[in-house]
Amino acid sequence: MTPLVTAAVLLAAVTHAGWNAIAHRITDKLVGFALISGGGLLIGLAMVPFVPFPAAGAWPYLSCSAAIHIAYYALLMKSFRLGDFGQAYPIARGSAPLVVTVLAAVFAHEVPDGWAAAGIALSCAGLTGVALWGLRGHRPDWAAIGAALATGLTIAAYTVVDGLGVRASGSPLGYIAWLMAIQGTVIPAYALWRWRRRAGALLRPHAGLGLLGAALSVTAYALVLWAQTRAELAPVAALRESSVKSCSCSNNLAGQGAGRRVIAKAWAF
Repeated sequence: MTPLVTAAVLLAAVTHAGWNAIAHRITDKLVGFALISGGGLLIGLAMVPFVPFPAAGAWPYLSCSAAIHIAYYALLMKSFRLGDFGQAYPIARGSAPLVVTVLAAVFAHEVPDGWAAAGIALSCAGLTGVALWGLRGHRPDWAAIGAALATGLTIAAYTVVDGLGVRASGSPLGYIAWLMAIQGTVIPAYALWRWRRRAGALLRPHAGLGLLGAALSVTAYALVLWAQTRAELAPVAALRESSVKSCSCSNNLAGQGAGRRVIAKAWAF
């Protein structure tokens, strides 16, 4: 992985952590994710006229990825509702790189060498340690852990699907624009159907924060997609998960009560 690719993935980690912290800060998770997903839709549609159209070979991946991302958002919302942010987030993100490594070996024929494999294992072990640290003295919430692990599986799935898709597309910007445009319709549409006349009153107080989260989300994933065209999928996925520590720091600054103590320890770890 070149220094430029490494820098791009680390920047993606920071921006990814930022939008997750924003999503957690908005108490009503459907409001937060409707704004972030809907903002991504608007950004994607604004980009479409100015970016290359993805090649035909990318469209099966785009369709599959959009469906997986919708499942990811639903599971992430459930994880945030069920468990402490400082525990659910590292479990979800920490379980993904190992699965990506296996899937990339099968579908992309990318088998990491010894150093890369050691780095991936160390990253996952560190993230597992973050989650386990937060469980000290508490009975595990198996429902929350299950939701977080399921979220991790969707992360691994869309990482590999998008890695293959963006390589087939010929344009990372074209791919991210259409991905946002396709996947960004479902959650806002569901939210509007559920709320009906209350939608404006629910969305308006958080609109600015949600749109900021959308911009960070699109930026983060565009950087990851670009990196996936220039490096193997598993090392990119593992390096990206440094967002757990970045997000922990953001959440600490936001002052999340008891979770703040866990997160401060996780940052030190």
